[in-house]
Amino acid sequence: MRVLVRNIFLALLLVLVIGPVTTVIVYRFVPPPATPLMVIRLVEGKGWNHHWRPIDEVSPALPRALIAAEDARFCDHHGFDFDALQKAYANNENGKKIRGGSTISQQTAKNVFLWPGRSYFRKGLEAYFTVLIETVWGKKRIMEVYLNSIEYGPGVYGAEAAARTYFKVGADRLTPQQSARLAAILPSPLKWKAVNPGRYVTKRSRRIGAASGAVRRDGLAACLA
Repeated sequence: MRVLVRNIFLALLLVLVIGPVTTVIVYRFVPPPATPLMVIRLVEGKGWNHHWRPIDEVSPALPRALIAAEDARFCDHHGFDFDALQKAYANNENGKKIRGGSTISQQTAKNVFLWPGRSYFRKGLEAYFTVLIETVWGKKRIMEVYLNSIEYGPGVYGAEAAARTYFKVGADRLTPQQSARLAAILPSPLKWKAVNPGRYVTKRSRRIGAASGAVRRDGLAACLA
């Protein structure tokens, strides 16, 4: 009985502590080669277009647009924006359009380490990995991995692949307008288009563009310097 308990403990230690912590430490220095979503989409026949680009070789307009669109307090929080979560909960309780309160850190944890889903178990793992990457990686690395792991369309992942696919330029040459357009499609990248978008995406990209200016003026992306 003692041997069984010991073996179970060691297995849990490996799965829940040693494995995740080791992987997070490795990814602090090594680009993640793939994400679970990339593999799932590949099996679905959507292809695989992914080119890693260091954050210092990506136009600063794109991270500013992502902060404006997804997580205005990215540089200030420690992985979780509880004000945003409360607003999202109140919004959903009032019967309005469902909205989330996930930060860029949470989205990065989910994208890189976990599978798509909404179960409490997966959310718990997401919170665990969020704490790990906030502790081990820091903000600039989190944004760098986020930039390179986002799904921008069928089989299109990361800033470089998106810039080449939609605008025929490298990620270092993205304009503020193009960056806002890419940020605008993130909630539904398999449905919305960055090129020749519909009315909603066009309006959303304009709002993001304006908010990106505020991100720059107010130093909301200062942690990426």
